[in-house]
Amino acid sequence: MNISFLSELLTSVTDRGRALIGFDRDVGQRGRPLDRLCEDLLSGRGEASGMALAQAVLSLWERLDKPGRLAFFNLLQDRFGPDHALLDKAIEAYRAKPQAAAISVLHHAAEPRRQELLRRLNLAPDGTPVLVRMRQALFEAIETQGDLKAIDDDFRHLFGSWFNRGFLVLRRIDWRSPANVLEKIIRYEAVHEIQGWDDLRRRLEPVDRRCFAFFHPQLVDDPLIFVEVALTSDIPRSIGEVLSPERKVLPAREATAAVFYSISNCQEGLRGISFGNFLIKQVAEDLRRELPGLTTFVTLSPVPGFARWLASTAAKPGDLALTAGERAELARPTGETISLDDATKARRDKLLGQMTAEYMLRARTASGRVIDPVARFHLGNGARLERINVGGNLSARGLRESHGVMVNYRYDLDDIEANHEVFATRNTVVASSGVRKLLRTSGNGQKDRDHG
Repeated sequence: MNISFLSELLTSVTDRGRALIGFDRDVGQRGRPLDRLCEDLLSGRGEASGMALAQAVLSLWERLDKPGRLAFFNLLQDRFGPDHALLDKAIEAYRAKPQAAAISVLHHAAEPRRQELLRRLNLAPDGTPVLVRMRQALFEAIETQGDLKAIDDDFRHLFGSWFNRGFLVLRRIDWRSPANVLEKIIRYEAVHEIQGWDDLRRRLEPVDRRCFAFFHPQLVDDPLIFVEVALTSDIPRSIGEVLSPERKVLPAREATAAVFYSISNCQEGLRGISFGNFLIKQVAEDLRRELPGLTTFVTLSPVPGFARWLASTAAKPGDLALTAGERAELARPTGETISLDDATKARRDKLLGQMTAEYMLRARTASGRVIDPVARFHLGNGARLERINVGGNLSARGLRESHGVMVNYRYDLDDIEANHEVFATRNTVVASSGVRKLLRTSGNGQKDRDHG
């Protein structure tokens, strides 16, 4: 009710401002051009007229086609960057007297004018969700014209403040949640597709299932990110154990493990704005207070880059000590369905486990980063790589992306900070002894020693 009242109040103020500056709701049809509206918005000082101008700009922008939006982004790039004359003057003043006041002036002069424009656009009723959609459109424009990345830097800078943890609200999603929220959970699920309402009900209604989401006051009933949790008596090895319709429901008080099996970002326009680390840690703390018997907090996570890395690795000689037969085995088409006898399957599963350990612990990008994006997320949050599960996801997607491999990351709440520090400062993957034992000897005959 409070948010609704505030929205109505802002709309009323905007309508009054529209009357003050002399144009109607249909300004985009016969009013001032978009560039002039942006200049007027930056030069204006009145709050009511500013809100009206902001709404006019956003209304016009939403009606633009793809070429029109590209032109708008070029407008932001070319005409709403820093004021170069002002910046030159501030630089000279700082060189002459490098004091705190000069630094402050230099800081403000270096800021692109479009940052202030975006701040003022955010004053419009529903300005925040429109700006999130604007950034999503910017991603498409960058694919066409890469030099627009500076504009995305401005969006990231502002969104990092507007969507910081202090503004986010954690809400539990259950079967009694509003239908429009449940529909979005189905739509936004990005890891394990929800097959309709019955499948959603199986994930939300049982007493051993939980779902939590972060919301922002300006995106009412539209989650930013959500996590699905299974309460279990042990650490699952496959997603089939978690999602099977025939599984036995466990009384919540008997659970000893909380398994985070799906984390989905919902707003493409907020890509790169981190919420997941806060979400997992707060949900773990809340669950521990609700259910003191929970002692283990783990994920059941995909390994989305593994199959791609493996294909390139198996195709070329290296120091992995692979035989010709093993290279041929690993060169099979990704996701190929194979009928194997027990002995052959055991050999192949062992090889996949070894190669997953190699990928997770030793493989790096050209810049020295851990390759797998999901691994970077959880390890950066302070988790430990706990176990590799060959055959963990035999869906078409799981086979295509990782030959069916999944992994468990363990969140030991007492070790999170230390694990994060090791990963952040040394790029070292903290892993269990069971994972490290899977490593094969390297070309010099030594086991990897830097990942425990």
